[in-house]
Amino acid sequence: MKLILMGTSDFVVPVFDDLANKHEIIGVFTRAPKPMGRKHILTPSPVHAWADKRGLIVHTSIKDFDSIDEKPDMIIVMSYGVILRDNVLNASKCVNIHPSSLPKYRGPSPIRTALLNGDTDMDVCLMDMVAEMDAGDVYMRRNITIDINDRNTDIENKVSVTAVKMLDEYLANPESFIAVPQMGKPTLTRKFTGDDEIINWNNAPFQIHNQIRALGCGRTKINGIDVKIIETRFENGELKIVKIQPAGKSAMDWKSFINGLHGADIKYGM
Repeated sequence: MKLILMGTSDFVVPVFDDLANKHEIIGVFTRAPKPMGRKHILTPSPVHAWADKRGLIVHTSIKDFDSIDEKPDMIIVMSYGVILRDNVLNASKCVNIHPSSLPKYRGPSPIRTALLNGDTDMDVCLMDMVAEMDAGDVYMRRNITIDINDRNTDIENKVSVTAVKMLDEYLANPESFIAVPQMGKPTLTRKFTGDDEIINWNNAPFQIHNQIRALGCGRTKINGIDVKIIETRFENGELKIVKIQPAGKSAMDWKSFINGLHGADIKYGM
């Protein structure tokens, strides 16, 4: 089957790699390179880097779509982050992998939102792409568990493994799947900012744990030191800090940080 792939995030790469091993990829669309790091070096997306290694044709603007000479049998979209217009949606059958129990958590951050809310499971949906965001009929749902200490990257890995199996099954015989309309009231997610990472120590410990594992870190002061708490665990009703990064230093385990305080009482948020 001739496919066009559209995606950006790193957890999409294993899915696209599996598709490229089994199908003919006539084009890859991804987000344009962005400045990264302190030196703001222009860096291609993970999907862009993967496609380059495989020698695939890469497009970093959706405006290039109309210039493609060869018509694909299908367009596969996963974590692309670009609104698709009618010229794409009407060109070929266009399906999307979305990691949420649709219509719950439509929008840009379904995994982070599920973790932030302390959800214990979620669906991975294979659906039709339509003009309205994440509103298409669903061909297939597969449920995955969210363990209490799973982080964003853990769930992304689970989604990748599940998506590979779903697309294998679907592409083997697309006509055998019936699209089912989404039922219920939609809920929308939003993009998170640095302000969302600021820890409020008046919140419940589990809420703080969810914040850190969803967003990748929580920012606060400990004994007057600006720090990022990078990893926590929640065990027996208690929040345990695993990894921390003081400002201007490398990440370290919690015990090493405590040793550097030389026995001083720990003061959170101060």
